Amino acid sequence: MEQTLPPTTHEEPWRIFRILAEFVDSFDTLSKIGPAVTIFGSARTRPSHPDYKLAVRCAQRLAERGFAVVTGGGPGIMEAANRGAAKAGGKSVGLNIELPHEQTGNPYANIEVNFHYFFSRKVCLVKYSTGFIYLPGGFGTMDELFEVLTLVQTRKIDGFPLILMGKSYWKGLLKWMRAELETRKLISPGDVELLTLTDDPDEAVALIEAYVARQGAESMRETAFR
Repeated sequence: MEQTLPPTTHEEPWRIFRILAEFVDSFDTLSKIGPAVTIFGSARTRPSHPDYKLAVRCAQRLAERGFAVVTGGGPGIMEAANRGAAKAGGKSVGLNIELPHEQTGNPYANIEVNFHYFFSRKVCLVKYSTGFIYLPGGFGTMDELFEVLTLVQTRKIDGFPLILMGKSYWKGLLKWMRAELETRKLISPGDVELLTLTDDPDEAVALIEAYVARQGAESMRETAFR
């Protein structure tokens, strides 16, 4: 008796073309934005919250210094960062993901790219940036933090500045990493120092500018993914 495959099995090879199209469209758009910094954080943070206001100030400073600001394109911290960049007249990039709830595109991104797949969006949140700033967030923010931290630790990407903003939120995690991961020799001495903790937008921008000056934007672009 001949066995028939489920319809989804026949459709699987064609899914590759949708994935390819997402990469082609996003690479074409993002390759033109110039030096950029990606800002991560919760989609649930309200405009009245101090973290939201901090993200606005930080993105505004970055845009004033000529950096495009890249976010996941949604509400909360992402909206705040896009808002700050747009307020400064800079490039405000939103890489929006299609989700059944929570995520809708914010109105402050003046360059938008839409994604169906998380993994292709995650590549683009990293590939075109020369620094990364993390404000308080949930699982998605933690996922992005540890993925980029792993890429830097293993030297799959350059040692871009990884900046944690919101000292009261992040200090417990750093303490745990030193007490557990480093003490158990699950990471190397100094790995935690790949992260910089600050609540000062000017310090964050200065760290990124210093890195760009040392490395050169073009050489970093060539070695973004080895």
